[in-house]
Amino acid sequence: MSTPAAPSATNPNPDTLTYEQAGVNYDQVDPVKLLAQQSARATAVQLAQHGVSEIAASRGESAYVVDAGPFFLASIVECLGTKILVADAVYRETGKSFYGAIAQDTIAMAVNDLITVGATPLVVQAYWAAGGSDWFADRQRASDLIAGWKAACDVCGVSWGGGETPALAGVVEGGTIDLGASCTGIVQPKSRLSLGDKLAAGDAIVLLASSGIHANGVSLARKLAERLPQGYQTDVGNGQRFGEAILAPTVLYVPVTEALARAGVDVHYCVNVTGHGWRKLLRHPSALTYRIHTVPPVPPVLAFMQREAKLDNTEAYGTLNMGAGFAFFVRPDQAEQTVAIAKACGVDAWVAGQVEAGPKQAIIEPIGVTYSADDLKLR
Repeated sequence: MSTPAAPSATNPNPDTLTYEQAGVNYDQVDPVKLLAQQSARATAVQLAQHGVSEIAASRGESAYVVDAGPFFLASIVECLGTKILVADAVYRETGKSFYGAIAQDTIAMAVNDLITVGATPLVVQAYWAAGGSDWFADRQRASDLIAGWKAACDVCGVSWGGGETPALAGVVEGGTIDLGASCTGIVQPKSRLSLGDKLAAGDAIVLLASSGIHANGVSLARKLAERLPQGYQTDVGNGQRFGEAILAPTVLYVPVTEALARAGVDVHYCVNVTGHGWRKLLRHPSALTYRIHTVPPVPPVLAFMQREAKLDNTEAYGTLNMGAGFAFFVRPDQAEQTVAIAKACGVDAWVAGQVEAGPKQAIIEPIGVTYSADDLKLR
C-alpha cells in the first residue's frame, strides 16, 4: 500500500489524495499544449493551396473546423488514457471482461468532443497500440473490444473506416494496450456551427448526466485503489465493486445533439466535461459569469472517491465530472425543451444555471465553490 503524502502548503491534509499526487499536473501539461497551439496556428496558411480555410475561432476548442465551401469539416483525435489499466486489473482479478465498455469510452472521448462544435460525426478511425502481439491472442478480450467498438459506432451513426494496430514492445507496457480514436464530422447546414459567438448573458446552462467517472480522473481512481484494503473489489456503498463502477462506459451524447438539431434548438455553446472537471464551464474565452443553482446527483462511485480521497468540493469538482458529463448553453426559452429532448434520448438533464454579465468565473452555489479565469488556461 502507498504511504499518504506528507503535509505541505498545497496539501495541508496528509490523508488527501490529489490528482497531482496521482501523476497528473495540469500546470505542467497545459503550457506545452499552449506552445503547440502557437506553432499549429502558423500552419493554417497551408490550407489556401487546397482551396479551403480554417475557422480560426475553433482553435482552442474541442474540435478543429475547416471551411470546405458548402459545409464545414470538423476533426479530432483523442486517447482513452489509463482506464484500460483498470479493465486489465479487473479482468485478472475476476475474469470479467469490460473491453466492450472500454471501446465505447475511447470512441466517446472523440465524438463527445467533436459534437461540441455542432458537427455530425461521420467517420471513426481506431488506434490500438499493444505492448506486444500476444495481446491480440486473447480472443475473448479482442472480440469484446471489436464488438464494443462496432456497437458504439452504431449508436453514433458513424462509419468505422479502419485504423492501426501496432505491436510496440518496449514502448507500450507489455500485456496492455493504448487505445485512441480520431473522428471526422460535417457541420451542415453551416448554421449548426457552435463556437460560442452567440454565447451571452441571459443564456441558460443545461447539464447532462454522466454515467460515472467516464474517462477523466482515472489516474486518481487507480492511486486510490492502492490505498484500499480490498482495492478494486471494495464496495462503493451500493453493492457495486470499485473497479466495476469505474468501468461503467462513458455516455455517448451524439443522439442528443442530433435530436436538438432536428428540433431546431439554437445551441449557443457546448462543453464536454472531461479534463479539469467543472472548470471546463469556463472554456469560452469571453468574460462572463456562469452561475450554477442546481447540481446533479453525484454518482456513487464519485461520491466514494471524494470521501475516500478526502477531497474538498473545490478539488473534487475541479477534477471529476461529479455527475455532469456535458453542458449546453441555450436560449432560456429553449432550456426546458433541451432537457426534455435529452431525457427522450435516455440521458437525464437539468436546467442548472444561467450566464451573467461579469468577470470570468463559475459560481457553483449549492456547494460553495467558485472557479476563476486563472483556474483554466487552455488557450
